[in-house]
Amino acid sequence: MSCKWNWRAVSAVALLAALAWPVAAMPPGLPEPARRAVPDARAIGSGTLRWLGFHVYDATLWTSGAAWSESARFALDIRYARSITGGALATTSVGEMRRMDLGSEDQLQRWGQAMSRIFPDVAPGDRLIGINLPGRGAAFYSAERLLGHIDDAQFARAFFAIWLDGRTREPDLRATLLGGHGRSR
Repeated sequence: MSCKWNWRAVSAVALLAALAWPVAAMPPGLPEPARRAVPDARAIGSGTLRWLGFHVYDATLWTSGAAWSESARFALDIRYARSITGGALATTSVGEMRRMDLGSEDQLQRWGQAMSRIFPDVAPGDRLIGINLPGRGAAFYSAERLLGHIDDAQFARAFFAIWLDGRTREPDLRATLLGGHGRSR
């Protein structure tokens, strides 16, 4: 029995199969202003946050080392898929810190006011990048420039805990940010 292959058909099927294969999207590179703050930054994990089925944002965790450490310099890069006011970002952040019992009411009030001054309103495609400055606090960048600093190490620990602490509301997102394979929602 002789088998004749139609190589065009085989090639077309192989190409369609390759295009249909799910591929993890590579995050966009860390913008230059933030890259200067985290030299040799490399993405260790990325994930997507969905709320009630709506795509809210994509996030990537960048470090200079092989793994994340809360005591090292790192960047959390959030790329928004929805419009959100800076005030809502600050209020939501304070609410999560309060839920996790991270800070006194006085601290939460001060941190909320500081974030409200720094965080801009975001639209789809905008980026907000938080840089952990060990022992000092946090710096915040857009894709184009430095937005501001909050010079309080306790604030930085509480802020990044929203995504990276074991008590986070989004454990699957945390797992993907830390390089694991949790289901990103």
